[in-house]
Amino acid sequence: MGVEKKGTMMSELDYTKAQLAFFYIIVLLSLDVLNPVKIFVHVFPAFAPWHVASIAIGCLVYTFIVNMRPLVYFASKVFFHSITSIFFNDVQVIGREHIPKYGPVIFTSNHANQFMDGLMIMCTCQRTISYLVAEKSWKRPIIGHLAWCMGGVPVKRAQDSAIRGSGSVTIDTKEIPTDTEGASSAEIKVVGKGTTFTSEFKIGDKIRFLKTAQGIKVASINGDESMTLKVEDGVLDILSSQPFPEYVAFDILPHIDQKDVYQNVLENLASGGTIGIFPEGGSHDRTDLLPLKVGVALIAFSELEKDGINVPIVPVGLNYFRAHRFRGKATVEFGRPTYLDPATLPDFKRGGADKRRVCNELLGRIEDSMRSVIVSCNDYEELQMIHAARRLYREDAANETASQRQDMGRRFAEGYKRMLLQVKGDPPKEWISLQKRILAYQKELNALGIKDYQATGLDHEEVEIGSETQGHGKGETVLHRMNIVGHIIHLLFIIVCAALPSLLLNLPVGLASRIYSNRRRKVALAASKVKVKGYDVMLSERVLCCIVLVPSLWMVYGLALYFLTSLDGPSLAVCFTCFPLFSYWSIMATESGMVDVKDIRPYVMRMIPSARRRLAALPATRKALRADLRAMIRHIGPSLGDIYYGKDLNWQKITTETKRLTISSESVEESEDAKKDD
Repeated sequence: MGVEKKGTMMSELDYTKAQLAFFYIIVLLSLDVLNPVKIFVHVFPAFAPWHVASIAIGCLVYTFIVNMRPLVYFASKVFFHSITSIFFNDVQVIGREHIPKYGPVIFTSNHANQFMDGLMIMCTCQRTISYLVAEKSWKRPIIGHLAWCMGGVPVKRAQDSAIRGSGSVTIDTKEIPTDTEGASSAEIKVVGKGTTFTSEFKIGDKIRFLKTAQGIKVASINGDESMTLKVEDGVLDILSSQPFPEYVAFDILPHIDQKDVYQNVLENLASGGTIGIFPEGGSHDRTDLLPLKVGVALIAFSELEKDGINVPIVPVGLNYFRAHRFRGKATVEFGRPTYLDPATLPDFKRGGADKRRVCNELLGRIEDSMRSVIVSCNDYEELQMIHAARRLYREDAANETASQRQDMGRRFAEGYKRMLLQVKGDPPKEWISLQKRILAYQKELNALGIKDYQATGLDHEEVEIGSETQGHGKGETVLHRMNIVGHIIHLLFIIVCAALPSLLLNLPVGLASRIYSNRRRKVALAASKVKVKGYDVMLSERVLCCIVLVPSLWMVYGLALYFLTSLDGPSLAVCFTCFPLFSYWSIMATESGMVDVKDIRPYVMRMIPSARRRLAALPATRKALRADLRAMIRHIGPSLGDIYYGKDLNWQKITTETKRLTISSESVEESEDAKKDD
């Protein structure tokens, strides 16, 4: 599987052609003998240079108008490339060979970083993508303009129009079906208290109980305090999470007619275009996928029904590291396409239960394909444990590629799920003990401010040379501590030099964007039903803030130079033109300084006796953890089959099998619980 660094906007040949054309034009402009315009004017004196310029300007305007959309898209892509290169330290691309080069494509991606997700895929994909954008975001300044430049399609979402219902409701728990197979055709009666169902609801609207993200469709309205709900996939889980028969508050999600949206999307696909969708319906900072919306399945079936095109559905995995922080890392992975089964089209056309069944089957396959390009876990602690275990398991000083890192992370994540299924969710004590030790080791690293790769070298350093109990004399102790102080002073000097360029150009904007993004995070968290800490909005809001503030700051400095200095026009123009370059170079210099900040902390910690002892204990702790982890994997690994033995794995098949085993295990547990009740 190929790995490419930072997706390019043009092929290598096109880039070479552009370079040759650029330098050729420079040569023509530099030498009057070769300048075609001056040669033409010299041969035909009746024509003045402005005649030629006027004709060229007319052709330029006409060409721009005729090709405005692709030109605007290309210009936006250039701009967004600069954005990603500034805000991300490293972007790796995996699996670009899975993207069809021609014809319609539907891209489905997890939604972990709000507006940055679409930009990230746009900048790493050779195809021109039109994204479905929430109408709420489309109407926001800057975001809406950028979405238009990207050829986005606005979509009105029910959750954006949600209103609080009057009164409260309850459901008789005896009416909730226990048979999940027959539940899809059932209806449940809702009883209200102080409600006005007849005026607030319409058939087809949805009711959403508090602290839940999914709504339940209204089947019929029997009065102001009585109506029935349609039981669909996921509804039983929602009802089981509510404190019924107690009365609870609720929201009203109005039915949204998406006919025009579907029409625009189908026309795009029929003409060979591509569509980008985030099937989860909104961004979040969870470690696993949210339940997918059925829209992507409806689009795929509708395109097959209308134009006879079986559109490939390509999953895109966006895997961020320190996503909410400046200069983080990202891995974009394109997976194998998923196709719907044409034999299921008659069931889709029949509508009703058959249509829901085939759409849900396709949606399940799409979900499995999306899981095959991310590392999914139940919670953040489990994800932290898996990444720590992956780092401990690998060979020291091994130079992992992005593909190898993703593959090993998924082996641990899927293997852990399979192991829990084998022990029916009740792991042995030695498993729990090892997990606690791994997490404790990671917390110790965080407390000391060092990384796992730094811990591997501590046993080669004289971390205890400051102690006479180790056999070192006082002279050696003093010299070693002076050496540590020298290291600290040297690193501090480098940090200060690196920070100086950013004090004027980047620091004001950085502080303002940090405050603004944190406020927006709190607002988004308060309004969301699915976010954990709201980190998914921080980087996007910071980028938007910088897009506005950075040029504004340059304007302020430009005006200051104009009014407070005696520089002439050309000098002022050069200074203003150099502001972007100075800002970018200062970012690079600051990043070098931040690398040194990470290096300086271990030296500072060695000056503290208690921390020095903790540092000295880390290599032995790591060595024991690694040995125990590898021993457990050797013991359990063979039972995991291909996850342990396989080399080039089809992760879509593996995630599908894990899902099947999970459902089977849950069915067995329900049967055993039913027998116990009997």
